[in-house]
Amino acid sequence: MSQLIAHWAFDEGVGKATKEQINEQWHDINYVFNDATDKPPSDPLWRQGIKGNCLLFDGYSTSVTCEGLAQNTLTEMTIEAWIAPRSFEYGADNKLSAIINQHDREEKTGFLLGLYRHGSWSFQVGTGEEWLEVWDEGHPLPLHEWSHIAAVYSAQHHCMSLYLNGQQIATRRVNGSNIIVSHKELVIGMHNEPFMIEDVFSLNMYSGLLDEIKIYDAALSSIKLLNHYARVKVIKNEIPEIPYGDLALQREVYEGDRHRPRYHLIPPGHWMNEPHAPIYFQGKYHIFYQHNPKGPYWHYIHWGHLVSDDLVHWRDLPIALTPEAGEVDPDGVWSGSACLDEHGAPALFFTAGNDAVFPNQMTGLARSTFREDEDILLTKWKKVEKPVTVQTEGLGMKMGDFRDPFVWKEDELWYQLVGTSHEDGGGTAALYTSSNLLDWEYQNLFYKADHDKFPFLGPIWELPVFLPIGEDEDGNRKYVFLISPVGEGADVEVFYWIGSWDKKHHRFVPDQEEPQLIDVGDFHFTGPSGFIDPKGRAIVFTITQGQRTLQEEYNAGWAHNGGLPIELFLRDDGGLGVRPIEELSSLRSELLLDLDHVNLTEANRRLAKIQSDSLEIELVLRLDEIEEAGIAVKMSPDREEETYLYYNTTRSTLGVNREKTTLNPFSRTKGIQEGKLEIQEDLLNLHLFLDKSMIEVYVNERKSLTTRSYPTKEDALGLEVRVLGRTSVVSLKVWSMNGAYA
Repeated sequence: MSQLIAHWAFDEGVGKATKEQINEQWHDINYVFNDATDKPPSDPLWRQGIKGNCLLFDGYSTSVTCEGLAQNTLTEMTIEAWIAPRSFEYGADNKLSAIINQHDREEKTGFLLGLYRHGSWSFQVGTGEEWLEVWDEGHPLPLHEWSHIAAVYSAQHHCMSLYLNGQQIATRRVNGSNIIVSHKELVIGMHNEPFMIEDVFSLNMYSGLLDEIKIYDAALSSIKLLNHYARVKVIKNEIPEIPYGDLALQREVYEGDRHRPRYHLIPPGHWMNEPHAPIYFQGKYHIFYQHNPKGPYWHYIHWGHLVSDDLVHWRDLPIALTPEAGEVDPDGVWSGSACLDEHGAPALFFTAGNDAVFPNQMTGLARSTFREDEDILLTKWKKVEKPVTVQTEGLGMKMGDFRDPFVWKEDELWYQLVGTSHEDGGGTAALYTSSNLLDWEYQNLFYKADHDKFPFLGPIWELPVFLPIGEDEDGNRKYVFLISPVGEGADVEVFYWIGSWDKKHHRFVPDQEEPQLIDVGDFHFTGPSGFIDPKGRAIVFTITQGQRTLQEEYNAGWAHNGGLPIELFLRDDGGLGVRPIEELSSLRSELLLDLDHVNLTEANRRLAKIQSDSLEIELVLRLDEIEEAGIAVKMSPDREEETYLYYNTTRSTLGVNREKTTLNPFSRTKGIQEGKLEIQEDLLNLHLFLDKSMIEVYVNERKSLTTRSYPTKEDALGLEVRVLGRTSVVSLKVWSMNGAYA
């Protein structure tokens, strides 16, 4: 007679605990926001289940720890559950993402049911003498839909089996020994021996919906398991489709976070790094981004996806590209770009990660399916089954690093830049051409800088971007070439050259040998991507690093965001112009202050009435009247915390003083950041955007400075203009800002 010995129904629907039904024991649900640090506390995430309610496991913090099973041995065992995964994990340390487990692998005791890469899954048990495993045998679990799974062990019948939606899909013969139950605690949603990242992040955790977990001390028959599945199917009149919002990361989870930006490009949650592949298609702007849906840490990268009508207000769409089994991208889908193919359909070029080969980085191609199913929002993509560009020997490149394709079209030919290293040391970009997007021919190393003269450009160039920016006074078309150096000795910033495109010889010819910086912040403005928009503008996106510790990112539940989209253009003097796109003015909520030709005392008296960390500010001063001028933001009333941005005319430097940015002794956002900026104009124009922890200032459309601020005081919201020299303010405008997400 089968006996149900444990049952978690997850029917509570609210609260921070769940009840095990058989023994009537309540267990706390571990969840990062039970005791939140940056926002008001909130409950774990409850959803509509396959039967009543269910629990959404966030992938990095949600788990339930219980007393272990009372039995010492089990001759037979069945575990069944309803499961709807949100994402799969890499399989760190070759371990499963545990659905439920109570095991000790070294002692060969206990049991483990969990997921592995690309939806494969396994049931594993220990007999004290052996560790036994049965796998799905080519029947992976699907993402974003309900599946009924069951795992059965029978010493009497010498077998262990897996069932998917009532059908046996895998079995193996065993020698008939009993399961020896481990003395460890039973854990749901997390491996009880996880791989750790710096003792902060536990990997091998489950991400998705779980419902109706049951454990029996008997081997349920195939007929019973089919009935368990069919009973729900009949009651529900087919298994219900899961609403997109029930599984997707939700921005509402982070409401009240005092450091999370509101109008910058930012994913709905968890981890992002580079935004990339901007493209305009049928009236919509699309941007993708490097994303780990499992948690706010770098691991097993996917492509997140946002859509906009105006490059400013964004809406979340489902993940566009996911690592998949096969020879293209089983180990990650890394940065790339977008273009329109020969039929005018969007195509994505991505860095395909496959650790089974060398180099483990190649270019993959995915095409939109919108022509087949009217997918106008580009939510579905079909990958070409093999890499389209592979690094080969003998072309002047150092083998190994080969990533971040940037693709554009001229006339009837497509061009592809790939970031890499050259054999002489230093970074470079390789140029390929194609007439059909599938067959690419190597042409040249696009540009090589003098590594001995500029060692800060590092041994590898990532994220090459090449855009036309206008014509000089002689009518010559000029381009900007952007790169992001990485590797030993690299200064991880966005460097650029202005120059000419020698199409005949497939190379870039810079006007000046020395690379320049767009932004003089320190490690905040990185990871460029860009495109030419329908108005003909060269638009660039970047990543703004959070500069927080792993523990702070764990506590926050999100990491990093994009900078504001900027326009690059050729100035009249031949230099690079940089300015926020004009559409950002649509974010303005209310003009809080509008002053012309007032003294410093009056300006600050009026500013003192504004207490906010979500603002746009324009400050104009006469350069010939000052030695240094700037504005302090996020200033506490006692001035113990503040961030001061300034321009010094004597040293011709744009800088930020973060010595008092925060009282947090462990903060990484401290120190002074400065960079050279020569200003020829009579007026100094500081155009500043303040968005919670994000601070960006643009000066005279020549350079920017991007930085971060995480004050400890909730009243660190004040503003103050500071001038060393004569004190008149030409003009000062301050706007409150709306959020960018509906």
